[in-house]
Amino acid sequence: MSGTSLDGVDAVLTEFTQASDQTLQSRVINVHSLPFNQDLREELLSLHESGPNEIERTALVGNQLAKLYAQAVNGLLEKTNINPAQISAIGCHGQTIRHRPELGYTIQIGNAALLAELTGITVVSDFRSRDIAANGQGAPLVPAFHQAVFGHPNINRTIINIGGIANLSVLNTGQEIIGFDSGPGNMLMDAWTEMHTGKRYDESGNWAMTGQVIDRLLSKLLAHEFFTLPPPKSTGRDLFNIEWLKSHLNVNDLPQDVQRTLLAFTAHSIADAVQKHAPNTEEIYLCGGGAFNQALIQHLRHLLHPVKIEPTDILGIHVSAVEAAAFAWLARQSLLKAPGNLPCVTGADGLRILGAIYAC
Repeated sequence: MSGTSLDGVDAVLTEFTQASDQTLQSRVINVHSLPFNQDLREELLSLHESGPNEIERTALVGNQLAKLYAQAVNGLLEKTNINPAQISAIGCHGQTIRHRPELGYTIQIGNAALLAELTGITVVSDFRSRDIAANGQGAPLVPAFHQAVFGHPNINRTIINIGGIANLSVLNTGQEIIGFDSGPGNMLMDAWTEMHTGKRYDESGNWAMTGQVIDRLLSKLLAHEFFTLPPPKSTGRDLFNIEWLKSHLNVNDLPQDVQRTLLAFTAHSIADAVQKHAPNTEEIYLCGGGAFNQALIQHLRHLLHPVKIEPTDILGIHVSAVEAAAFAWLARQSLLKAPGNLPCVTGADGLRILGAIYAC
């Protein structure tokens, strides 16, 4: 998995077993991560907008990603002492550079054919396109996995993945699953931090906590029409980006105050989504990079008190492994010729088998 945070690649080795009661058991055996270098990050960022020679540049950076994905996979197998022949498949999300379901397309790059060649392992990729072809949003795809491994027969749970974008999986007992993107997660906070401090992220939200919330700015950010849309809905850098943020700033806004406001923006947009679409939530479990931001978690606990908020580690999967494990599960679904989407989440016309398979 490499997501909208553009921090690097997470490879997760996952074993799935079907229990006698037909429940699915998911065991993360090991994880391995590799960071993006600065040149790769900048090129991926630039490809979110039209530019010179972008078709060739997209193909070349897709090859770079495939090589980095292969390094992550091979490093994971080496540290785990697992032979590639023991692996059923690699589920490769690829790197999103455009996501425009309202126009009927989404683009995730990574050259899955090259990844299969470099690893000798079957690769399943391009998970989102089939759902969009069926008039869905193509995202989020993780709620089906969340239900399979985190659902509880008697407790209403909401799983919140805070990556570059934040998304919710509402797992109410006896009810249809609700899943959708709530808005920016770490994406704007990370971009603003790097712009003003040179660091890729604000560790634990420490820099943000040196500032004050700019109420005027927070109100403007929360007034975006995306937040009034009902699920199903998804978003990305196409809507929420640094230029959009700058259009709402005043010249005298202090950088640390903007950062504090962006943290509040993420917290409020998530809390508002829970209160509006998951009012019966009894337990919330966090995953993704945002689960390490203690200031953000504290703000969420304040806004959503007295709901219990804990990391997914408690449920058996580390916060940094959940999303990659989800695409391992989606690859498994593809090989089993089983649906991977939830029409109630994405808005697709029906259940669909997702993914393109590059067999080895």
